[in-house]
Amino acid sequence: MSARTGTSFQRRRRSQRPLVPGTRPSLHNGQLLLSTGVPSLDYIIGGGLAVGTILLVEEDRYESYSRVLLKYFLAEGIVCGHSLFIASAKDQPELILQELPAPLLDDVIEIEESSKERRDHSEDITSATALQHSMSIAWRYQNLPKVQTTLTSSSRFGHYYDISKTMSFELQHSVNCHSFFLPDEVPVDLASADCSNMNFGYVKLLRAIQRVIREEGFDGASPQTKQRSILRIGIHSFGSVLWGDDVGLNENPESVCSLTKFLYALRGLLRTSLSACIMTVPAYLSQNKAVIGRVARLSDTVIGLESFNASERETNPIYKDYHGLFHVHQLPRLNCLISDVPDTKDLAFKLKRKLFTIEDLNKQVKKFLWKGKMRLHLPPDLSDTVSRSSKQNVAESAKLLSSGCGEMARGKRHLDF
Repeated sequence: MSARTGTSFQRRRRSQRPLVPGTRPSLHNGQLLLSTGVPSLDYIIGGGLAVGTILLVEEDRYESYSRVLLKYFLAEGIVCGHSLFIASAKDQPELILQELPAPLLDDVIEIEESSKERRDHSEDITSATALQHSMSIAWRYQNLPKVQTTLTSSSRFGHYYDISKTMSFELQHSVNCHSFFLPDEVPVDLASADCSNMNFGYVKLLRAIQRVIREEGFDGASPQTKQRSILRIGIHSFGSVLWGDDVGLNENPESVCSLTKFLYALRGLLRTSLSACIMTVPAYLSQNKAVIGRVARLSDTVIGLESFNASERETNPIYKDYHGLFHVHQLPRLNCLISDVPDTKDLAFKLKRKLFTIEDLNKQVKKFLWKGKMRLHLPPDLSDTVSRSSKQNVAESAKLLSSGCGEMARGKRHLDF
């Protein structure tokens, strides 16, 4: 009886579906997430960019840092083996692909440095002792290959990149990359043509994305020939004048519904496919803020970059270690009623030689105050430059403040309450 009881109660194991490389399920709602290429950005938006959603990036002036985020997103897709779709009306997609940063493989660097230390140490001792000592140092590396030429870290979620170096040509063309360059796809005389109240260039772009999703099986209708993958869509400077849109020129544009209709259709395509999109929009050029508000509501995640270039905040000592402010305007609500609220909304970003980081600005302010560079109160002693009348006024006010609730009434002084 005891044997039956022991074998009848067994732990139920959930059937785990194989995940796509470079993805992981969300701890909040179970949604499949992929990395944006910036680990600090992944943390802020809830662990990563959800598959089937749109990340809208409001460009900074001079378009210096929003383009960097787009490059990180595409570079992360190449490292993880995802397919790419690059759309632009300004620069050739091939040029954007050639500017992608090179990945930093920390595990390879660590192995090479440790092996170099072992070789230097073995020169001063005998061969037998050197062999024994090197095995004791590198015991955790003995099962790893001596030369690592491939990207074995694709199973990791999120990587780091060196912005000062570009990705190798072989690595750039290791995945399927689809491009859409508006001047090559749409003639100049038809760029602003009206096609069912939508910009003709937007219609062509929407059809190109739909064709790639259906032909390569990202919608699940036809099975993918190879291992399951993700389609990463990057749209550069969408909604600008180069796209044939007049939202940034007039307060009452003629094609006011083009952007909203395109996003509504694109959102429907992404929801039913293994794909995700990052779109940069020059919101600061728009004359109609209502249109930008509708575009933001049709997107899932909305962030904004405010650069310090040619700004008054550039000379502020608090912001000396940063290059701009990072604004979180909207976070997605997927499979839940509320979104994941970040710990703080006072964020700033900085671009180092090898890293783009987003940090809490309150920590920098506290550090600045701790060093004594800023005082939020008056000094206890009055300076000699203060006039006698002001000293007398301050003294009288101090006498009035001294008769508080904890002070005993003296003589004819009584409390007013």
